[in-house]
Amino acid sequence: MPRLGIAALALSLLASGLAFAQATLGESAKEMIGSWEFSTADRQASCTATFKSDRAGKGFRVEFDDKCAAVYAQVKDIASWTFPDNDLLNLLDPAGKSLIEFSEVESGIFEAPVPGYGVLFLQHPDAAGTAAAPAADQLAGDWALMRGGKALCSLTLTLTPAEDEYALTVKPGCDPAVARLNFGRWRVDRDELMLRPERGNPWRFEEDDNKAWSRVPEAPNPYTLVKQ
Repeated sequence: MPRLGIAALALSLLASGLAFAQATLGESAKEMIGSWEFSTADRQASCTATFKSDRAGKGFRVEFDDKCAAVYAQVKDIASWTFPDNDLLNLLDPAGKSLIEFSEVESGIFEAPVPGYGVLFLQHPDAAGTAAAPAADQLAGDWALMRGGKALCSLTLTLTPAEDEYALTVKPGCDPAVARLNFGRWRVDRDELMLRPERGNPWRFEEDDNKAWSRVPEAPNPYTLVKQ
């Protein structure tokens, strides 16, 4: 056989092999089959994404319920999904371009930063049931920031949008050490309440057994948030 013919045959076999590989569900992809909760971090706009094993476009078929399409603009352009082993979970448009890239942060929970929404989450029903986050409207209101039994500052968590989060106001009389941080935004990040200062890393709080919220990581004399 002429060399050109051999080369053409080799390319054809390679293309066939790639097509076969792309059409085969790996172990990671197999675990995605079924329905998942699709939501923002505060879970106020949750809906259902159903991952299927049949081919669609450049990947496999995924279906969203009507609520997803009404809330998330990207959903109408999603045609398929892929999840190669040891890689990212990608939601693709009809041409195969990735619109949303999810990384697995723990078993059954994926997250993806998406402009306009902050961070989007995919949660398996089992994981979603054990890691339920409080809704933002449950946390909105007046709070006292305390330490060692002493009130340092009074804050108001509003539901006014501020970039991808909510606006926060600091009331007069705040302790100078806290006031200079100039907290201005807040949000629910899964099961944590997050306050964002003007500069530096966010302050994160987890709810304790007394219904107060303690700053994490744990410390001997932690800051706590107590709702008023």
